[in-house]
Order: sequence, then C-alpha cells, then structure tokens
Amino acid sequence: MKTDGTNGRDLSGGPDPELESIVPQASPPPLPGPGDGLAATVRGLLPSLTPASARIARLIVEDPAQVARSTISELSALAGTSDSSIVRTARALGFSGYPELRLALAASAARQAPRSTLTSGITRLDSPADVMAKLVHTESQAVLETETQLDPGQLLGAALAVCGDGQLHIAGVGASGLVAQDLHQKLQRIGRPCHAHGDSQSALTSAVLLGPGDVFLAVSHSGESRDVLEPLRRAADQGATTVVITNHPQSSAARLADFVLASAGRETTFRPGAMASRISQLVVVDCLFVCVAQRTYEKSDHALRVTRQALESDRS
Repeated sequence: MKTDGTNGRDLSGGPDPELESIVPQASPPPLPGPGDGLAATVRGLLPSLTPASARIARLIVEDPAQVARSTISELSALAGTSDSSIVRTARALGFSGYPELRLALAASAARQAPRSTLTSGITRLDSPADVMAKLVHTESQAVLETETQLDPGQLLGAALAVCGDGQLHIAGVGASGLVAQDLHQKLQRIGRPCHAHGDSQSALTSAVLLGPGDVFLAVSHSGESRDVLEPLRRAADQGATTVVITNHPQSSAARLADFVLASAGRETTFRPGAMASRISQLVVVDCLFVCVAQRTYEKSDHALRVTRQALESDRS
C-alpha cells in the first residue's frame, strides 16, 4: 500500500514508485550543512523550545560566531541557564552535544559575509535608501534560506498528492491567505481544479466533506493559527492528505500534516511575521507549482497555451 510522508495514510489505490521512495522527515528535521541556513533552522524551531532553550537559540541566531567561541560555561552565563540546558538544546537542534553544535556554528559563521548594518532591523530614522537596502537584503536572505529549509522529499510528496484527481482545497488567513490565492491562481492556469479559502468557516465546512484521495493544503507562518488548525485537523480525520506551508516545522500544523513545506522568513521591527513570511512562502508555492506542472506536463502545457492566448486576445 502506498503511504504518505509522515502519518502513513494511503494516498491512492495503486503503487507509485516515486511516492513510495520518499523518506519521512525526521523530528526534528536534519540541520543543513555549515553555512547553509543553520540560523534559519534554529529560528524555525524556536517556538517549540523550552524557555531556557529558547534563550540559547536566540543567542545562536543573533551571533553564531560568539556562541561558537564560547565554552559551555561561558554560554550558560550569557543565557542565564545551566550547562545541562545547553546540552539539551544542542540535542533538540539535532546535534549529539554542544561540541558538535560549536563546530557547526563556527563553520557557518566562517562562510557568512561580515555582519553589517543591513542585518539589523529598520529604524524610524532610516532613509528611504536605507529601507530599500535593508528590505532587499532581508528578502534575498529569506529566499536563500528557504532553499535550505525546504525538503525535496516533502516537496515531491506534496506535488504528487496535488497531481491526483481528488478535490484540492487551499486555506490561509490574512497575509497567508494572499499566498493561498496565489497558489490557487497558478494551479487554475494549468487546469488543476481547486478551491481557496480565506476564512475559517469556509475552510472548515469544506474540510469535513473531504476524504481519501482529496488534499487539504494550509498556509500558516506560525503553524498555530486556529483558523487553519481546526480545518486541517478535520481534513486529516476524514482521511484527506494534508500539506502545510509554514515557517515552523515543529508547529501544531506541521505535526498534523502529511507533508511539511518549510519556508524561512525573519521578522524585524517594521517587518512583522506577515510580511516576513510572504516572500519565502511564495518561493515554496512556485516550487510546488513547477513540480506539479512537470508531472502533468502535456495537460499543463496545453492549459497555459490556451489561457495565454485567451488573455492576449482579450488585450487586443
């Protein structure tokens, strides 16, 4: 029987070698190699950590080079925690202990560009030129870090599920709703029928009518929004395949999902989570869309040509 990436539910009646070859994502997910988004991974796991571990993780995100230079006693003093808390944090982040974490942080810091004012948040005194430079830098980093967080196996599993013949419902509220609408529009252009929901009631009433072979995809930066959690839970209970696009791969939504598509967006003073998540989520949406189009090439190519011709005719 063919199963999904995490919960082991049957996705269809027939075998699919591509889907069966997917290795379930570990918990916590494997950390990227040195210099390849380690800070982004730590940020994504922050909400799932204990208060003591979260203090240590914030130090890692803010200055990985300083943490790499610190002994375990020095770091425990900086974070106001115990040595044992540091060891537990290192293990929660996927390392065997603090020495391994220090080595990874040292390598990561060595590969990063020197710290500059571009890495700081926007202030009320910044000029328009400063705002432009900082936003472009931050959003470019979000795109690059999303590549390190998005697991190819999870992406493939989600794409194959979306390629199925069942119903597809996409849910997101607020800024995440705009991302859900973007995916909805893209899939409609290649002839994949789907529905997008921007409020919890619409999503919930659709979720309870789904079943095996159907797909429910939720977009949530935090992965804790009640507006998508309950519909996601009900869709899973009905046997539908569940997919989540989120910045936090250990969130409640991620734990409910068969496939987790992790994004990476960092907040700043004038750039709250809603803004920080949008660019990285759109990168994930584009990756998912292209993977689906690849696997439905003839149908997608025909649909894109027909819709393009229709738009060109309408403009002439």
